[in-house]
Amino acid sequence: MSADEGEEDTSCASCGVAQGNEIKLKKCNGCHLVRYCSVKCQREHRPQHKRACTERAAELRDEILFKQPESSHLGDCPICCLPMPLDRNVSSLMTCCSKIICPGCTFNDLRRAKELQVGGEAYGKCPFCRHPIAKKVEDFITNVMKRAEVNDPIALYQMGVHRRDEGDYNGAFQYLKKAADLGDAQAHYDLSCFYHNGLGVKKDKKKEVYHLEQAAIEGHVLARNNLGCVEEENGRMERAAEHWIIAVNLGHSHSLDAVKSCYRQGFVSKEDLAKALRAHQAALDSMKSPQRDEANAIRDYMKSRK
Repeated sequence: MSADEGEEDTSCASCGVAQGNEIKLKKCNGCHLVRYCSVKCQREHRPQHKRACTERAAELRDEILFKQPESSHLGDCPICCLPMPLDRNVSSLMTCCSKIICPGCTFNDLRRAKELQVGGEAYGKCPFCRHPIAKKVEDFITNVMKRAEVNDPIALYQMGVHRRDEGDYNGAFQYLKKAADLGDAQAHYDLSCFYHNGLGVKKDKKKEVYHLEQAAIEGHVLARNNLGCVEEENGRMERAAEHWIIAVNLGHSHSLDAVKSCYRQGFVSKEDLAKALRAHQAALDSMKSPQRDEANAIRDYMKSRK
């Protein structure tokens, strides 16, 4: 580099001009290590800087990628404020407000409605916003489309799923991409599946991994698990184990099997395995409540009757 380490923050890395009232230096977007006075200087300095920039950018990316999320991408139930179950299928989406309600709170609301009798004040209303719940598929789609029109990422994702189920992969991709651009982790995960399977787009491993990473950063445990599998395929077992441990800490049981396998192969220490086991159990316990246990028991009973 043409500027030494002590001058990088105050002078252009290419021409050496110092920052002043009339000259504003901008950091390199990749590494944030050096500054430039103009795009021209940045382009001229690129051949010298490219290797260091690429290495530092990768380090910065890993710092973000391997940071343990505080919770899964599903967050907390907006009613009971407990962490949402990782199985999204057991929770309920309210299309009126795009809130996802845990099974325990959904069950409690239905029980309260029953106590008030059919036609009572609470019957057929959203547990969160008290708007009438859509009872027909047409009403469900109408509610979702209204919220999608105002760029609600959850509604956009749901429209993407609807289009995918209809076989319109191009339309689904556009909705999912828009939801992903607005930060929806589930949309990022689904886009990774599109690029993996070539649905409406050409298969692209690089883009698949990018969307997996974006989803994993937001706490998507399946995306994190898949990243571990990608690293395992590439022979980078230490990175794979790190991904799986992060997923385990969020309560993902399938990743726990992978971490145990890494322990047997010597890629995870006994102390790290024990720590992961404790974190996994703590995450599972945090998702439990008497209401959820009751709702799960009823759901399992109904399944056994089919």
